[in-house]
Amino acid sequence: MYADISTAVAPKLETAGLAMCRGLAHQATSRIMAVSAMQKYQPGECLFSEGDDADGIYEITGGMLRLYKLLPDGRRQITGFLGAGQVLGLAPEGTHIYTAEAIAPVTVCRYARAALDRLLDDVPGLARRLLSVTSHELRAAQDQMLLLGRKAAGEKVASFLLLMARHQGDGADGIFIPMARGDIADYLGLTTETVSRTFTKLKLAGVIALPTPNHVDIPDRRRLEDAANGTDG
Repeated sequence: MYADISTAVAPKLETAGLAMCRGLAHQATSRIMAVSAMQKYQPGECLFSEGDDADGIYEITGGMLRLYKLLPDGRRQITGFLGAGQVLGLAPEGTHIYTAEAIAPVTVCRYARAALDRLLDDVPGLARRLLSVTSHELRAAQDQMLLLGRKAAGEKVASFLLLMARHQGDGADGIFIPMARGDIADYLGLTTETVSRTFTKLKLAGVIALPTPNHVDIPDRRRLEDAANGTDG
């Protein structure tokens, strides 16, 4: 299900807060905003599905998305979680190769793909800015390749928590985990039961605290890093 495009649904966002416009001249940002629209999605709604025409580029301004592919046997492989300031939707072949779905209420700025492509030659610095804000897709792929590699279950979960902490500001001792344990399992290539047991094990060991299922405190970051590296003894 797609959200309606409406200024009443989502408030106007200052261009200074948009990653796509950061560092560009006022005239350039005005031209970019002229081909954009704010949209809101509720949990479970899709921005786009695998195989859809890639006619828009999306910048997340609030909330979190999960990206996933359906395997031939019907299983779901989550390939990433994206939050505010991240951009998605670039598809060189013209169709999306994954589904993007809201986990929590999400607000995005949608840029019309064809119009933005035309601006790349006309707006100084736009191509460089677009490359910068979309480089997270390569980073996310590298992160997941590491997590799905030789790491054991405990190392995967600890690495995931550190990854979320990095995305939310690495200096914080507490992180928000809006996705369900099943989502984490589908991302890490584990079962939901294994993820839940590992959270409990880390909690009982004093490595993390769970004030609520969606909030994780990290009282001992060094031990969490050791757990992620398999050196916690």
